[in-house]
Amino acid sequence: MKIEFVFENNGKIPAKYTCNGENIIPPLQFQNIPEQAKSLVLIVDDPDIPDFVKESRGIEVFDHWVIFNIPSHVRTIEEGKVPEGIQGKNSAGNNAYTGPCPPDREHRYFFKLYALDITLNLSEGATKTEVERAMQGHILEQAELIGLYEQS
Repeated sequence: MKIEFVFENNGKIPAKYTCNGENIIPPLQFQNIPEQAKSLVLIVDDPDIPDFVKESRGIEVFDHWVIFNIPSHVRTIEEGKVPEGIQGKNSAGNNAYTGPCPPDREHRYFFKLYALDITLNLSEGATKTEVERAMQGHILEQAELIGLYEQS
């Protein structure tokens, strides 16, 4: 399984998809999804947040986007478009995508795609933790793409 984006793995995320640009959903393509997959999950998060953000929000990782129950036939997420599926709650408290916006230095942003053998029995606004818990034992394959971004 593979995720393709407008940059290579460990490449720079174009500003267009960040708080310094249009802050829109980037275009993504998925390849080699297992035939037996019933749904897909996409999680975008940032583990490089500074201590003051961890302390003020009570988190260790900033979740930028959580979307689950994406139909397994979906191979493309169009720029600026939410794909079919259910959006979970990000660390900003919204059921939406929020782009990279590191306050201090270059951060790594992990785009994680999971192919599941079930659809998740969760509602809109489920947290990443709830989604990850519900996925346990149901992951057929997973792929990861890391993007880098630093505000200029």
